[in-house]
Amino acid sequence: MSEFNQYRREYTLGSLEEQDLNPDPLALFKEWLAVAVDSKIPDPNAMTVATVDASGQPSKRIVLLKDLNAEGFVFYTNLGSRKAQELATNNKVSLHFPWHMLERQVRVCGVAEPLSRTQVAKYFLSRPKDSQLGAIVSKQSQPISSREMLLTQFAQMKAKFAHGDIPLPDFWGGFLVKPQQIEFWQGGEHRLHDRFEYTKQASNTWQIQRLNP
Repeated sequence: MSEFNQYRREYTLGSLEEQDLNPDPLALFKEWLAVAVDSKIPDPNAMTVATVDASGQPSKRIVLLKDLNAEGFVFYTNLGSRKAQELATNNKVSLHFPWHMLERQVRVCGVAEPLSRTQVAKYFLSRPKDSQLGAIVSKQSQPISSREMLLTQFAQMKAKFAHGDIPLPDFWGGFLVKPQQIEFWQGGEHRLHDRFEYTKQASNTWQIQRLNP
């Protein structure tokens, strides 16, 4: 039997009850995110983004949540990346926030819409200059022969833009994920976890139901 069979612990940090819920799941998410930030856990805004290609093969990767507004969750990426290409053909997407240290997780299902160039430019210009250069140099998800080549290209680009602003690349963009379903999960003793699922209705209200663990 695998040694991993022995790795288990009880979840005892808290509970989630009906009276703890906000009618608006995005408001509740902001509360949970604030707790994650205050708890000093690494990368509290890190989330897994799951997409599906044309053959039905899922793919996941971790990116950083960069904005949260009344419409949903915002992240940025190279438009030539695997995730961006898959979203171009199938904009259904799932997000997952794994706050293990808090014994909490949040799952989001929705659709991704491209951000305007104005929104993308505002974010891109707010990034550190070396991060802007890294975004330009990397042909994200494409093969490269060596790290040395990547570093050489970065150095060349850094010299080119040693003075002045770096223009927004045509291939850099972002997405707004509009949620249709959000689940909040709080670990519980004896694997009796608390799970509440919000599902958006045609009236733009949210139906809330407790799920079995």
